[in-house]
Amino acid sequence: MKWITREKVKVDRVACPWLIRKFVDPKAEFLFVPAEKVPEMAEKEGAIPFDAPGVELGHHDGKCSFEAIVAKYHIHDPAIELLAQIVHGADVQSDLYGRPEAPGLKAIAEGFQKLGLKNDHEILEKEFIVYDALYGYCREKVLQK
Repeated sequence: MKWITREKVKVDRVACPWLIRKFVDPKAEFLFVPAEKVPEMAEKEGAIPFDAPGVELGHHDGKCSFEAIVAKYHIHDPAIELLAQIVHGADVQSDLYGRPEAPGLKAIAEGFQKLGLKNDHEILEKEFIVYDALYGYCREKVLQK
């Protein structure tokens, strides 16, 4: 399936593709376009839009797109729930959870944009390992409770 979002990925637009590939659609293909082109290109490509204004899998009720995907696809994993709180804090100005890891994730995401990588696909390729590691961290944290 094709999925589409805004170009120039950062926190939520990297976390969401990671989540989609790991828990929703392992063969997902991602398209990145200017924000104003998301609805038009989603229709043209038959792609599911995410993390764009006005889409179902976007920011709603103070929650981020990662949280919308977790809810829609009924991902019931305590480690993902914790990861969602961290992603939220790194992505949304009004942080609901106060996770201390969130500022670090935001700094890492912003740092990836400074590496001179050639496009959003390369950022995903390089940054997915960060989310793999963070998911491992979250799994360990929830086991300690």
